[in-house]
Amino acid sequence: MTHRFDPTSLREYDIRGIVGETLGPDDARAIGRGFATLLRRAGGTRVAVGRDGRLSSPMLEEALIEGLTASGCSVVRTGMGPTPMLYFAEATLEVDGGIQITGSHNPGHYNGFKMVFQHTSFFGEKIQLLGKMAAEGDWDEGDGSETVTDADVEDLYVSRLFAGFAGGAYRVGWDTGNGAAGPVIEKLVKLLPGEHHTLFTDVDGHFPNHHPDPTEEKNLADLKKLVAEKQLDFGLAFDGDGDRLGAIDGLGRVVWGDQLLSILAEPVLRVEPGATIIADVKASQMLFDRVAELGGKPLMWKTGHSLVKTKMKETHAPLAGEMSGHIFFAQDYYGFDDAQYAAVRLIQAIHVIGKSLTELKDAMPMLVNTPEMRFQVDESRKFAVVDEVLDRLEAEGADVNRTDGARVNTPDGWWLLRASNTQDVLVARAEAKDQAGLDRLLAQIDDQLAKSGLVRGEQAAH
Repeated sequence: MTHRFDPTSLREYDIRGIVGETLGPDDARAIGRGFATLLRRAGGTRVAVGRDGRLSSPMLEEALIEGLTASGCSVVRTGMGPTPMLYFAEATLEVDGGIQITGSHNPGHYNGFKMVFQHTSFFGEKIQLLGKMAAEGDWDEGDGSETVTDADVEDLYVSRLFAGFAGGAYRVGWDTGNGAAGPVIEKLVKLLPGEHHTLFTDVDGHFPNHHPDPTEEKNLADLKKLVAEKQLDFGLAFDGDGDRLGAIDGLGRVVWGDQLLSILAEPVLRVEPGATIIADVKASQMLFDRVAELGGKPLMWKTGHSLVKTKMKETHAPLAGEMSGHIFFAQDYYGFDDAQYAAVRLIQAIHVIGKSLTELKDAMPMLVNTPEMRFQVDESRKFAVVDEVLDRLEAEGADVNRTDGARVNTPDGWWLLRASNTQDVLVARAEAKDQAGLDRLLAQIDDQLAKSGLVRGEQAAH
């Protein structure tokens, strides 16, 4: 028996597609068979399986479990919950790997799989290997002794989140956007001191109120209204599978991922002076400067949750984050991206620093920057364009960081052009001290794109 995946579904960090078009039960079964085969060949036999609140998740879960057991692995079902709850199960239960069925922050008709293999990220070539094994039917056969059991980890997970809390009673708004984090947040806020108001904590795969992606400001409108009406100290928002955190201060201003990291870094570095703090290439220069100012070692790294987790292990970094709101704690935690845990640590950081989130936001340097600009480009051209831009810039003697695409420093600030690992898009961003400087940076991006025959056009969907 063999299986062919839609080539667009096997991504760099996970497997993802449109249910009924590029992803379905046969794919889930093949993922289960391939993953179980690799795990058994590495000496493992048990896999934790969780799912988000999407309408298609139970169907994909059933097929995935069929595949895992057919190739000789027993399954521990952790049920519906945020992706970090599955990561927590994988880290604490007697299992050898974990798979979460989730469409993350994508529209409701998308779904996918995030995987952990013997406590490490499963990504890149390993995901491609699942495709190759399926095409060849290179799967082990089970002997029928495999079991499927259920583990109720939600209360254990909430207890572990609360164990990370060390002070601070505030008035907080929480918006889980009808995503999988809702039930966990409802339980967590009952344990936390202070006053808590929750929005859209009922899990609904139709996402009737707003799209669960806190990186887009329009999705924070309800939270802003709640914070203003109740005069709350701040508001927290979560993506569809609870691995990305968004925040607004008491005035309703967005505190972006890199700004959150600059706050979270302060108490972390008090405990571990001189530690490495990692952020992706899209993060503000303000963050890297702030980490250095606090006595830490700032490290700019590639975008992508699997890549960041791998680099954290290598450098023993206690904290890392991405512009997109993925925040990773290894200090007193497991090193994976967990928005629920990051929320608890943020409340604590505000308390330890002794200023309100609004004051902390006020104290940040005033810089003007673009949001992440994404534009469609042919898959076959996307990496080539970045290489062409790098070659031209280096010939001109520009100050370029090549960690992930081209990040160019100029007296006005910096600009970035990189190829997305998961879509046929180029991603650009720029940051300057003032609008005139930003305009000059954007002109440089446009000039480089024009030289490669492209126009910074219509923004692509996520």
